[in-house]
This record gives sequence, C-alpha cells and structure tokens, in this order.
Amino acid sequence: MASCLKCNGTYIRNSVYCTSSMLHDWWGLRCKTTSAQYVLQRTRDPTFEKLMDKHKKLLTVVLVQTIVLGSREKSLPFQYLSRLQNKLRLKRGAGSFLKKYPHIFEVYKHPMKGNLWFRLTPKAMDIVNAEDQAIKDSQPLVIERLKKLLMISTDGVLPLKALLKVSRPLGLPDDFEDSIITENPHCFRWIRGITRDNDMVGLVSRDPSLAVTAVDEWRNAYHTREELEKDKEIRYGFKHQYPPGFRINRGYRDKVKKWQKLSYWSPYQDISLVRIRSKGGIKPLEKRAVAILHEFLSLTVEKMAQVEQISHFRKPFNIKLNIRDLFLDHPGIFYLCTKGNIHTIFLREAYRRGRLIERNPVHELRQKTLELVELGRRCMDLQSLSDEAKASLERSKENSEQVADTKEKQVELSDSSCQSEFWDSDCGSMNDSSEDREAEEWDVESDASDWSET
Repeated sequence: MASCLKCNGTYIRNSVYCTSSMLHDWWGLRCKTTSAQYVLQRTRDPTFEKLMDKHKKLLTVVLVQTIVLGSREKSLPFQYLSRLQNKLRLKRGAGSFLKKYPHIFEVYKHPMKGNLWFRLTPKAMDIVNAEDQAIKDSQPLVIERLKKLLMISTDGVLPLKALLKVSRPLGLPDDFEDSIITENPHCFRWIRGITRDNDMVGLVSRDPSLAVTAVDEWRNAYHTREELEKDKEIRYGFKHQYPPGFRINRGYRDKVKKWQKLSYWSPYQDISLVRIRSKGGIKPLEKRAVAILHEFLSLTVEKMAQVEQISHFRKPFNIKLNIRDLFLDHPGIFYLCTKGNIHTIFLREAYRRGRLIERNPVHELRQKTLELVELGRRCMDLQSLSDEAKASLERSKENSEQVADTKEKQVELSDSSCQSEFWDSDCGSMNDSSEDREAEEWDVESDASDWSET
C-alpha cells in the first residue's frame, strides 16, 4: 500500500489507481507515486528477466560492431576504443571487452602502422552481411512498416531523428534515407529543415488497406463475427498474459473487464479535431494510447523496444499521457524490464517461454549473433567452425588414431615376447616374467588412454 500524492488516498500494489476520491478514481486522473517507485514495486517476470540478461550484453556488442562497420577500413585502432570505453560503459576496459568476445572481434597487428587494431571475425562478418541481405529482401515489408508509422502520426509526418533512433528495432537498412525514402517518391517525401536534426519524413497518400491493427487481426483470427458483435470485451479488448506470482484480486479483475469493454479510437484514425470536454473523454483516449503502443511494438522485428526510443514519437502520435506510466498500468499487455539501466518494453503476447512466436529471417540472424555473444571464450561446435578448422581437426584426429594403432601393435609384440619367455624359462622365472608383462601392458594401456583423452 502507498499514499496518493494528490488526494492522500491509497492504492493497491497491482491496482495502481486511487480509490478514495471520485475525482481521482480509476476512470479519471491517475493518482500514484512516481514511476521510479512503482517500477520497484512491479511484479517481475523471470522469463523476460533472463531474456534481457542476454540482450543487455548484445547491446554493447552491437554498438561497438556498428562503430567498426562505420569506418572506411572496417577496422579501428585499439587506442580508439580505449578512448571510448567510458562512453560505451566498458567496465573492465577495452582490452578485456575484446578478449571476452573472441568469436566476434579479433585483434591483429597492423601491417603498415605496426600498432594493434581490431575488426570483426569472418564468422561475425558473414552474419552481418546475411542480415543486410535479409533486410534488403524484406524491403516491401519495411516500406509497409514505415507507411503504418506515418499513418499513425497526426499529420502524416515524423521526425527523421526519431526514425534513426528506431532503425534497428524496425529492421530499417542503414541507408534507409536513400534506399527507402529517396527511391520511393510515390510513397514518401523528404521535408528539409534548417538543420539535419529538423528534417522530417512525410507520407504522400494514406493506404486504407494498411489501416488494420495487429490486435484487430488477432480478434478476427480467433473469434467469429457474431462474438465480436455481441461481446464488447472481445470487440474492444486486448490479449492479457500476467507474470507468475501476479496477484489478481476481484476488484482488479472487474476494472480490467470494464476497461476491455471501453470503445476507443483506432490508432490509424485522425482525432486531431476531437475535443475532450469531460472526464469520460479520457477513457477512450487512454485506450487509444495503449493501442498505439501495442501497434508500435507489433511493427518491430523482435516485438521489443526501449522506452527512450518510443518517447520520441509521443508528440507526433498525439499521446498526452506518460508513456512509461501506460506500460506500468497494463502489465498484462506489456512488460517493463530495467536490466542494464535501460528500460526495455516487451509485447507479452508475442513471446512464449522466452522465445518469439512469429520468427523472421532478420530475427534469426540476430539470434546467431547472440549465440556468439553467449559463447564467450568457449570453443564453437564442429558445425559452426570454418572449413580450415574442420580440416585441422580431422588431421589431428587421424594422427591420434595412427598413434593408437602403433600402441596396439606394441602391446601385441610385448605379449608375444612375454609368451616366448614363458615357455623357455622355468617356473620361478615364469612368475617374474608374467609380473613384468602385466606391468608393461598396464603402462601401454595407460599411454593409449592418455592419447585417446587428448
């Protein structure tokens, strides 16, 4: 329990709205503590927490990888990374970071300058090239995503700076300004500003066939038209999946059921001329904001994004509520993770047991990069090795087999020699020779076992 700062009321942990005043009830102005306090009180989902443990390492690796690929020679001096280690938050320094991921970065001595440089390994470079090719192959989907984002905005215009922030979550190519916007003048228009930071991207014309949200597709796929017409909870509702250990009391269940039945404006509907004059007008406005955030995450490649990235679209999308509060107020739809001092939002319904349900080629290739990150300093399996490495392993295996064969021949020769000594000697010498033969056989077998272990 915690007190409300506006009306001195109280609210339950999972029911974050005030219950003591009609003015600040669940349907009106939301009274709660700050977002930082409520983030600590939220029910954590171990599945998404473990998933983010992996991704927080990948974020730093991708950042350094982008810096390397942005250079002309696709490699950088080691001193350059040392100067950026504080900005990149490399806690143990640049050298320890490169040693930690030998399957992604390799350090070499520059043939001309003589100092240490680093670059991507051939395996990591192949994954980067394959990801770029997969993005190029999915260009129609990329254009569709960008069109939908522009259709959600109030004026059909978005800042170029905001699109650059979400280029990786949306699966946009690195040169999308030229390959997508400039090469498709029938779809997009470039609005030049005073500076590059003020440049805007506009939509030439709206496409009504794209004005279908992901939640609408889910409703139409799993429910009949009669069910949608009769039950308002299904017609206007969202899919809810709560984390394990989340306490759902009766009051909270009733509030969610009422919220599910609320009608709202579609994210692709223009509400610039709608005036909110009463408390009841906030209800569909809040639900429309949730629908916008739901649709935004549905358009991303991995159904996840950072709160800081989404906040750049708050004004263009005409969201008048706090975005972080919206994520916290609907834990059945979104999950907020704070691993690595970064607030990351996951779309719950898109994941099952920590894995993305609808996988795509870009996501699959990013998972391969994540596997290299998790591999650390360990050796890769035989399938992921290069042809040269496989050939060297085969040669070493053949050499070990040859050594084992020679050891077996030595054992056979020692057995025959011992047997001849046995028949030529008397009973006293027979016992001595048998003991020596057993000791010799034991030494040979131990040597053979050592070779087999190596």
